[in-house]
Amino acid sequence: MLPRLITTALCGFAVANALAEPPPSTIDLSKFPAAAVEDVVVPVPSEIFIVLDKLGTPNWKGELRDNLGTNTGNRAQIALLLGTVIADGFIAVEAEDSEKVKQIGQEVLVLADGINVRKAVIARSKSITDKAEAKDWRAVRSELDGALQDVRGAMQELGDDELAQLVSLGGWIRGTQVLTSIVGQNYSPAGAELLNQPELLNYFARRIDEMRSRNLKKEELVVKVRKLLRDIKPIIGKDTITVENVQKVNKLTTDTVKAITSEDQ
Repeated sequence: MLPRLITTALCGFAVANALAEPPPSTIDLSKFPAAAVEDVVVPVPSEIFIVLDKLGTPNWKGELRDNLGTNTGNRAQIALLLGTVIADGFIAVEAEDSEKVKQIGQEVLVLADGINVRKAVIARSKSITDKAEAKDWRAVRSELDGALQDVRGAMQELGDDELAQLVSLGGWIRGTQVLTSIVGQNYSPAGAELLNQPELLNYFARRIDEMRSRNLKKEELVVKVRKLLRDIKPIIGKDTITVENVQKVNKLTTDTVKAITSEDQ
C-alpha cells in the first residue's frame, strides 16, 4: 500500500517551529512530521535528525562510514543497501560534509541502476550534488527525502513493491544503528524514547511475512532482517528503554548493517 503522506504544508509548518524553538527537554513523537503507512505513524527521517541535533552536539562525522558497502548484484541486497546509503546521506548532511554527500548522491544513482530505477533518481542525484556544493543543507535533506520517495514509487510502478519495502527497511536499520550510537553516548530517557516504535516493527514484520515471492522471503538477508525485528521487539517494549537496551539494539543493528554491506551476500 502506498504511504498516505500528510500534507507538505504541515511538514513545513512543523519544520519552521522546530527551528524557531529552543532545544526541547523532551521529545513528543506525536508532534513529529510524519508519514502514515497503513495505521502506523512513521516520523520523516529528516525531521528526526533536526530534533536529534537540538538535543546536543552529536559527533555526526564519527557516525559516517568510509565504506558504504559492496553491490553484490543480489536485488534484495541492493534494495537494503540503497536504504542504508540514503540514511547515510542524512548523516552526512548533519556532519555538513559536502564531499561525502556528493559521494552518496553518486552511489544512490549506481544502486538505483542495479534495481532498474536509475531514471527516477537522475535529477535527484544531480540536485543533491549541486545543493551539497552550495552547502544548502536543508535543501539536501529535502532532496534525500524526495529520492527515497522516488525510488519507492518507481519500484512500485514496476511491480517491485516488496523490494521497495526492503529499501525502507534498510534505511530504518541504518538510522536505528546511528540513533542508538548517539543516544548510547549521551543517554537520556527522552532520547531513548525515539526507539519506542513497536507498531513500526510490527508493520515491517508483516510486510516480510506477507511477501508473495517465496524466493525473496527465503533470501538469507531477508531472513536476517526478520530475525532482527523479532529480537528487537521485546527490548523496546518497555515503559522506559534503558541504556543497556539501547546498546543491545545498537549491537543488533550494527551486525545487520555489516551483513547488508558485506560482499559475501
